[in-house]
Amino acid sequence: MYIFKIAFLYNPTNSIKKYELLTPKTKGSVRTIKIDQMVVSMLKRHRLHQNQTKLENRLVYNDSGFIFARNDGHPQLRKVIEIRLKRLLKKAGIEKNITPHSFRHTHTSLLIEAGVGIKEIQQCLGHSDINTTMNIYAHMTANMEEKASQQFSLLMKDLLL
Repeated sequence: MYIFKIAFLYNPTNSIKKYELLTPKTKGSVRTIKIDQMVVSMLKRHRLHQNQTKLENRLVYNDSGFIFARNDGHPQLRKVIEIRLKRLLKKAGIEKNITPHSFRHTHTSLLIEAGVGIKEIQQCLGHSDINTTMNIYAHMTANMEEKASQQFSLLMKDLLL
């Protein structure tokens, strides 16, 4: 089992060295999540690569325990990630405004489409109130309810014929 300490990186000036690590916003933000073996393997490979980077840059590496760090050990600037994402989107011909936070919504939408229960999704997202989850993703659950209704109708039609 792997345990990671989650902190909010507060960096209003986009400075490489001047940032604060803050505690998560709510108690619900501190949680245990389960990850599959494929993600564990990817993280292990990343750690090997990061350890090599630490060795190569040992004279300047500031090891603060970040999982995703720059070559000098400091956390990657959010702006750099956003710029890289925009460049990739442009290269792929995608004109939609997608931010790193968008992937949280995509992940949730995929969970809903996979039939994961709303309670499990609430826990995964760290929402203390299920209504928060429902309000944000009601449109997705409505689509799933429609799909469930259609599937049930097909089942009943087959039974009645």
